[in-house]
Amino acid sequence: MHPSTIGGINQLAESEKRAIYARYIPDSLLNKYNIPSLTSAEGYNLLRFRFASGSTDVEMSLFHQTDFPDPILYAHITDTMNGQIHVLLYILNDPASIRFDVDKMPNGSPTKFGTLQRNLGAEKNALEAGLAPGQVRRGLRLLGKAIEAFEEFVTSLGHDMYFVEPLYYHNAVIFERYGFSYQVGKRLMNSIHAGFQDEGSFKSQLNGSNPFRPLDAAHSIRKRSWAIHDGILGESFTNVTMYKRVGESAGINTTPDCKW
Repeated sequence: MHPSTIGGINQLAESEKRAIYARYIPDSLLNKYNIPSLTSAEGYNLLRFRFASGSTDVEMSLFHQTDFPDPILYAHITDTMNGQIHVLLYILNDPASIRFDVDKMPNGSPTKFGTLQRNLGAEKNALEAGLAPGQVRRGLRLLGKAIEAFEEFVTSLGHDMYFVEPLYYHNAVIFERYGFSYQVGKRLMNSIHAGFQDEGSFKSQLNGSNPFRPLDAAHSIRKRSWAIHDGILGESFTNVTMYKRVGESAGINTTPDCKW
């Protein structure tokens, strides 16, 4: 019997766990950085895990170089209460792009991507460089390929759907565009869009009082997300869970006529 859950996979020998989890790395990523064997030219392992036996989650980091500070792919995946696959965090970093230290304060203490505390100077620079909240580097524009690989992984475990936890508003919108639906949070997303319309309560707070609330943010998903990250909702962007059925698109769009 093949395991169907993260907890089940984590009970296997390390070589088996590594082989199974490596399935959701898109081939296009391995080819782009010429690391099909997942090792560096010097023979060092570029794929690192945290997957203790007995745990129901796994963290995976794939690096393109042994000594590079950030992975090109980071994923944190767990089981739901009923054994479904749930993606808590998925990041694709372009290692050739400039790094912005939004994940740590000047003294080195972690910000948890700005959810615990904020490095405002780094966030301002990231915003001006075209990044969205939480991004330390530009993305790789490989999410479509990554979703295809992940759905093959999910199918291999015997599932036909999986869940994701968007950390920011723009993440939820991006997932919509790749066919995800909402288990929880669609009403919130619709209310946010309404709030950014001409008579909406959020639109009136886009007064240019700081870099994260520019006057034109209502018409940009990325800039909306920065304003939400800055507290324009009056609360954190939380309690949104999405899901996708393998090979299907839900066709949801909570941001009609709004550009990136």
